Order: sequence, then C-alpha cells, then structure tokens
Amino acid sequence: MAQKILFHPWIRSIRQLSVIVLVTVAVALISNHFRSSPLQLVGNWSQEARLTSPSGRQMAISLDEAKNLHQSKGAVFMDARPFEEFTKGHIQGAISIPWQEAEQRVMDVTADLSNDAVIITYCDGDTCDLSKELSLFLENLGFSKVRILVNGWTVWHDAKLPVETGNQGD
Repeated sequence: MAQKILFHPWIRSIRQLSVIVLVTVAVALISNHFRSSPLQLVGNWSQEARLTSPSGRQMAISLDEAKNLHQSKGAVFMDARPFEEFTKGHIQGAISIPWQEAEQRVMDVTADLSNDAVIITYCDGDTCDLSKELSLFLENLGFSKVRILVNGWTVWHDAKLPVETGNQGD
C-alpha cells in the first residue's frame, strides 16, 4: 500500500505533462496553419535545396555540369575561400574573391563580364555558405547565371580535375 501512494503523484504528473505537451503541439500546428506564410513542416532540407535565389531559381550545379563548363571555358570560376586557402590549391583558372573582400574586389574582377556570363562560385565543405553569399551578392549586382558548386574544392579535387596552386587565377 505504501508503494502505491509513492507512485500515484508521479503518474498524475506524467498525465498532466502529456496533456500540456499535446495542447501545446495542437496550438502550434493551428497557429502555423493560419499564418499568412506558414512554415513548411516537411520538406527537402538538403544543401542543394537550400541553395535557391530569392526568385526561386535553383543555384546549385552538379560536378559534371561544372566540369563540362570548365572544359569548354563556358564559365568563370570564383573561389570564395580566404586567399590563404586559395593559394594552397584551387580549381584551375579560378579567381580568388574571398567573401570578406567581395565588395572591394568584385568590380575589378567582373568589369569585363557580361551580365549573362555563367559564374560558378565555390568554397569548401558541405556547410560552407561563403559561395552562397558570394553568389547572392553577384546576383544582386545583375549577374543572372550564377551557380554554386557545393563543397566545390573538395569534390573537384577528389575527382582529380584540373587544379593549381599559388595565385595564378587571381
């Protein structure tokens, strides 16, 4: 009998907590449903899916597409990593525009480019946002064909595609 008294308050507390959680979830779902722009509860949260321009255009480019554009010299590659990383190794012919220096350098680098030139930005790592920030910046300047090579340096280097060191592409 003594044991039953000890567990009874815990059981009642667990029931109350369960009701509170269920009511909270219900209120949250109902509130979200009636928002002017409801939050998406289920979706594609991959890196590529997050790389869309404000207009909704998909900005990610596949390694194969980037390789073909590189081989045909159909795109300008821009490395958004810090200059020290760029000099250690970069995609052959890439231009170094570290995100932190983009405002100062971009006008010099893009002076001879038309607004419809294909520009591929890259950095390193699946979660690196430097290339995305650089791409959005270039798009805001009027460049309409800016793409992002996700985890660019690593995938390019691992695929044994043309690379160089130093500041040749700068």
